[in-house]
Amino acid sequence: MASGGDVDIARTAALFADPARVRVLTALADGRALAASVLATEAGLSAQGVSAHLAKLREAGLVTAERSGRHRFYRLAGGEVTDVLETLARFSPAEPVTSLKAGTRAQALRFARTCYDHLAGRVGVAVTAALLDHGALRSVDGIPSTRRRVADRLSAPLAEHPYALGPRAAEVFGALGVDVEGTRTRRPLLKFCLDWSEQRHHLAGALGAALTEAMLNAGWLLRRRPGHRALRLTPEGAAALRDRLGLDFDP
Repeated sequence: MASGGDVDIARTAALFADPARVRVLTALADGRALAASVLATEAGLSAQGVSAHLAKLREAGLVTAERSGRHRFYRLAGGEVTDVLETLARFSPAEPVTSLKAGTRAQALRFARTCYDHLAGRVGVAVTAALLDHGALRSVDGIPSTRRRVADRLSAPLAEHPYALGPRAAEVFGALGVDVEGTRTRRPLLKFCLDWSEQRHHLAGALGAALTEAMLNAGWLLRRRPGHRALRLTPEGAAALRDRLGLDFDP
């Protein structure tokens, strides 16, 4: 962008206007790095077609590439790209449900899904609220809930979140398989997003990523299939969330 010039929003927005490119971005939205051949399969594109889309996305700075051996792996340039997808999903009409399979997929995304590398959807929002209720988190703005605040932008990371670690953080997160102190990195420990489907806060940041990874490794959450951000709560996961956080989900 030239110094002092206006940003070309229309040019970037056009990249999200192509259904095929959106499928490519969505396939990468859970934080994975995927080869072009895998992206072609997940997005339903030819090898030539996915290469053309990836070239445009790389030029725009939306995806990055890393070579490993004979293959080049692509990933989103950052969580901000997922934020754009989430925001567009919030304001976009639902696609017509023409089959039971399509309806089930839409419901699955709203129930539990990855938002970049952390847990979102109804389960993600409920877990975050339970962490607050159990003293793993505490509110610092006088509002003892995860409801949307007046200044929160729809479907976006919170620029300034109203939470801090609570007095029982080590105990509660430890019961969920997360060592809070061991999770501290250069990445912010606590971040939060306004969930697009639930319109309440869910935990992001290093702690949110560590919690999601722990739940996946413990078999509490399962990915439905490659390329689909929806997660399935297992019976073991439902039992663990009930016992440790008092949440009642039917897996």
